[in-house]
Parts: sequence; structure tokens; C-alpha cells
Amino acid sequence: MRIATYVRVSTVRQAENDLSIPDQTRQLREWAKANGHMIVEEFVEPGASATDDKRPEFQRMIEAALVKPAQFDLIVIHSFSRFFRDAVQFGLYERKLAKNKVRVISITQQTSDDTAGEMMRRIINTFDEYSSKENSKHTSRAMRENARQGFFNGSKPPYGYDSVTTDVQGSRGRKKKKLAINPDESVIVSKIYDMYTYGNDGRDYGCKEIAMHLNKTGYRMRGQPFTMQKVHTILSDTLYNGDYYFNVIKSKTGETRPADEWVKTSIPAIIDAHQFELVKAKREARTPSTSPIQRVLSKTLLTGLIKCGECGGFMTQATGKYGLYKYYKCTSRCSKGNVACSSKSLPMDKVDKLVMEALTQKVFTPAKLQEILTEYRQNLLAQDATISEKVTLINRQIQQVEERQKRLLDAIELGALELDEMTLERSQDLKRSKEALLIEKHKLQKSDNDAFPELRASKLEKLSKLISSKLLSTNPDTAKGYLKLLVDQVTVKENVIEMKGPIIGLVRAIKAKDEKNGYLNQVPTSLMVWRARRESNPRPLASETNTLSS
Repeated sequence: MRIATYVRVSTVRQAENDLSIPDQTRQLREWAKANGHMIVEEFVEPGASATDDKRPEFQRMIEAALVKPAQFDLIVIHSFSRFFRDAVQFGLYERKLAKNKVRVISITQQTSDDTAGEMMRRIINTFDEYSSKENSKHTSRAMRENARQGFFNGSKPPYGYDSVTTDVQGSRGRKKKKLAINPDESVIVSKIYDMYTYGNDGRDYGCKEIAMHLNKTGYRMRGQPFTMQKVHTILSDTLYNGDYYFNVIKSKTGETRPADEWVKTSIPAIIDAHQFELVKAKREARTPSTSPIQRVLSKTLLTGLIKCGECGGFMTQATGKYGLYKYYKCTSRCSKGNVACSSKSLPMDKVDKLVMEALTQKVFTPAKLQEILTEYRQNLLAQDATISEKVTLINRQIQQVEERQKRLLDAIELGALELDEMTLERSQDLKRSKEALLIEKHKLQKSDNDAFPELRASKLEKLSKLISSKLLSTNPDTAKGYLKLLVDQVTVKENVIEMKGPIIGLVRAIKAKDEKNGYLNQVPTSLMVWRARRESNPRPLASETNTLSS
């Protein structure tokens, strides 16, 4: 009789380290020889669960069994659990094969072909399914506990990290693993966050621009080009802030589990918490749902800046008495009705006046400006140590690239390698990597504290008056331009108005000094372009590391 054999193990790791597949194959061959059967084909599944039919070799075997006439008469397996661990699916496939006169038999769980044998196979299948679910439950519990203890369950570490073996003993004699920072990849992760937070070459960068810049300067993500989606994933994943979560995705369906089922694993952080939150806020502000183009172009003074302190949504212009009165109204109330938020409509003229008076009389006074700028200089000094560490790391990477270049040239000169397209491409890759590192080093060294001017009391007085005059300008475009430069959020809750803004906006305004006309001759700005059929507007206003508030 012509037969096909099917052997299977559940994981690739088992296939590589276990003796199960060779042992199953040996027993099936011996059984075929002892019973006088001819093996037509052997199907081997090295790493697939039997709880579903998403198995390439299994499907290939079923396809061969269903052709007319069938290529074999029997499918022989070691045990029924190798074929299926789901009683219903087992029965469906068994009936489908029977219609083409192909039977499934086990050499260790032999049953008859009558109704009693069919019942016995159902009982065996039911116990296999129960056993599979119990094993899955216990394995999942063990993996969750492993994650709680700070160990890594996966095989491929996330970008920016390495999986390192610890001294802690795990199951089956294997050592447990933890995530550690990869020095080369972490530099690129930090660069992505810095470009998104601070921009590059004086302008803001979105996910797509960052990906294009990295690819252009020779950076790769484990051999593959960066994409907008990959950059967005890096910018949004909490693991770079030191919070890695296990048990987030259901492996079978790809659905996200409820947050209370996630297991938090503390790992070394590549990005500090403050910068991570800044990037998060900036990403949220750039989404079309929170910052559509109408808000950017609106002539209303606080549109795009003012937020509801009750629900966190933006506030927009509303009118009353046929346009006679203007208000700021929460967008949640506008779109969902008054039940969505308990905030009140705010008289626009009154709020605009309160905000401008607070800025000119409390924030941008000479004394407050001195305090803000002093704190900014102190922060710059504190960053020097970090910059020095990054420069040292880049120097080490440059040295490694130069050593690789030297080894490649030596191999070509000695005749060990042929100068062909592959070696030329490798040489160009090394050259681009070195150039990218040199550019990065130059930018870090260029961040010089002395470039920021030290302002005397008389200049602070003059600067304070100039800022006030711009904010209180009768030209609405000028007033709004400087307001958005110096303030990035106005939150109103009950009778309290809180304002926050980027110190870097103030610093840029000071550095935009014109020798002939003094400070703040024009609004420092960047061109906004709405690009159709793209991910979103790539150039919203930037937020920066430090904030000033009233």
C-alpha cells in the first residue's frame, strides 16, 4: 500500500535542538517496512502548532491527498496529536480525506475502522485538545512570570537592544535572557528622537523626513532601509523609555489584549522620560484629528493653542446672537453635544486679553526673562557631559569603520578579495557610514553655549518691550505669529488659565537679531505646505525640551 508519513514539532527551536523529528521518522519507516507498505512521500513540519491548519507542509500533504486519483492511500502519523490537536478540525479533515479514500492512522494509537474506532479517535482528539490548552495555559503563565522578573521571552530583540544571556538557570538547562542596550543601534534611536524633538538644520522633521535623511546618510535598520512606519514605531514605543510590555498581542488573531493583561518588564532606557513625553505630545498634536489645516490657518488668536482643561480636547471658535458674540468652545461639545464635556463657552475677547496681559506683565518682564535665560544656560551646561559622551562614542564608531576600511583594502591588495561590484559596494557603504558619523560629530560639537548671547539689564529691558509690542500688535498676523513662537499650549479649566511654551522659541527670537533693526525684526518661521495624498501635514509647530509657564 502506498503511504505518506507526516512528522511535526511545535516550534523551530524544538526542530533544531530536539530529537523528536528523527525519532518519529525512524519509527514510521520501521512500521512501514514491517507492514509491507511503500512510503511515497515524507512530509516534515519543523515548527508549527497543530491547533490550526496554517502549516505549509500539512496543506501540501492535504492537497496531494485530495487529487484524483490520490497519490497515496494512507497518511501515517506517530500519534493523532501530530495531525491535529483540535477535535472538530480533525474530524472535518478526516471526512474530507475519506471521500477520496485516504485514511489517517497512528502507529501508537491504533483504532479500528468501525464506529467504535471512530468514537475512540474522537476521545483521543478531545484529550489532545484539552492537553494542548492546559500546556498553553501553564506555558503562558510561566512566561508572564518570567517577564515580571525582568527576563526576555522573545528570540529577536527589539531594535536598539541585544538579548544577553544571564547566569540565572531557566527550563531545560537553558540560561535566561535579558535585554541590554545595543551601543550602535541606540545611537540611531537617540538621533531619531533628537531630530523629531529639535529638528535638523533649523527646520522641523516628521517621520518621513527622518527616514529619508537616515537612508540618505547611510544608516540602515538591521540591513534594511528606514521607512516612515519604522520611524513612527520607534518614536511611539514605550520600551525606549524603559517600559517594555509582554503579552500585548494575541498570537493567533493579532489583536491587542486589554491593558490589564500586559506584563511590564523594566529594561534600560535609551530615551529619558522627559524627552519621550515631549515626542508623544508632539506626535499627538500633529495628527489630523487634533490639528487640522483649518486651525493652522485660522486668524483667531488662540486657535490651535487653547485646550479644554476638563476633557483635554482643543477649543475652537463658536458664535452667538447671529455672529455678534464670539466664544472659545470645546470641540467635544461641538461634535458630541454638551453631555460630552462639562466645560463652558469662554468669551473670546476676554480670554485673549487675559492671556496677552499675563504674558506681557508676568512672563516677559526683564526679571522673568533673566530667570528663564539663566535656567536655560544651566541646562545647556548640564547637557555638555551628555554631548561629550556621545562624541566619545561616535569617535569609537569612526575608528571601527576606519579599521574595517583598512582590512578591506588590505584584503584586496593581498589578493584575498577580488575588486568586484560587491567589494566596491561594501567600500561605498563604509565610506557613507563614516561620513554620516563625521556629520553627526560636527553637529554635536557645533552646539556651543557661547553662541547664545549674554544679555545685560538694558538689553533685557529692550527685549521685554519689543516682545510686548509684538504680542500686542494691531496686526493680527504678527501677534499670532509671535504668540505661536513663544507659547505652544493654553489650558483653561474653571477660572484658571495655564500657559506653557518652549524656551527654545524665546532663544530663537533672541538669536534672530538684526544688526540694523534690533531684535525681533520679523517672525522666525518655516514654510507650511499641505501635501495631498500623504500621511499628514509634515510641518506643525515644534515643541522643545524646556518650557516657560505663567
